[in-house]
Amino acid sequence: TATRTAAALRLIAPRRPQDFRNLPAERSNSLLDHRHRIAISTIYDAQWFKHDPSWFKRNVLGNYEIAPVFIWESGQWGTVQSGLDSNLNADAASDRAIFNPNGTPGVGSDVVPVTNNTACGLPPCIVGWQAVNPNAQYIIAGYGTVPTAPRNTIQTPPINNWDITLSKHIYATERVHFELLASFLNAFNHPQFVTGSPNQGQPISDTGSQRDYLIPNAPNFENARMSFPSNARQTVLGLKVDF
Repeated sequence: TATRTAAALRLIAPRRPQDFRNLPAERSNSLLDHRHRIAISTIYDAQWFKHDPSWFKRNVLGNYEIAPVFIWESGQWGTVQSGLDSNLNADAASDRAIFNPNGTPGVGSDVVPVTNNTACGLPPCIVGWQAVNPNAQYIIAGYGTVPTAPRNTIQTPPINNWDITLSKHIYATERVHFELLASFLNAFNHPQFVTGSPNQGQPISDTGSQRDYLIPNAPNFENARMSFPSNARQTVLGLKVDF
């Protein structure tokens, strides 16, 4: 299953609340809430020539095993973030965005300042923020605003993965037994743009593109293909000797 480390969790959903005086606003789906998960695994011991009296047929043409593993898991919940200290509490990591309930799903927007040079003694005086795209569902919360987006409202793509292991047994003598292994991780090289690894203990990398997936004014907002690696197929070879 995909591994989520502390660094990954800080990127996808910051642990600290955006306002320590409003903890009820932090209620949401758990970051670990992968609601649906299917795992199917089996081992097939090929029977051809397995008990043939010929050493050649038994050890070269026979004695194979195949072990496929299939996993489908619903995506991870993530928190849309502004990437700046919107509420001016000296903690930019946890500040979320403005949620527009009538906006177009999957669309984010930046903001531009609204100024009024008579409102203060040292212009320019910023008195508000205007969305660049008012039809966006998520809008950056400018400095001095109160973000309204809840925690964990978008879901990253699911895992849809096949791993296959092939093994070959060779009995050199009654005591000496060789086992050759070939494991294919993501065997069909199916692109999986997920937060972590679909089959290994590898964390998400702390890069700008990873976090920008959750920031409305980023070019790769809610675009997993531009944000996460595809987890291309890997092959692992092994040799085991029993004697």
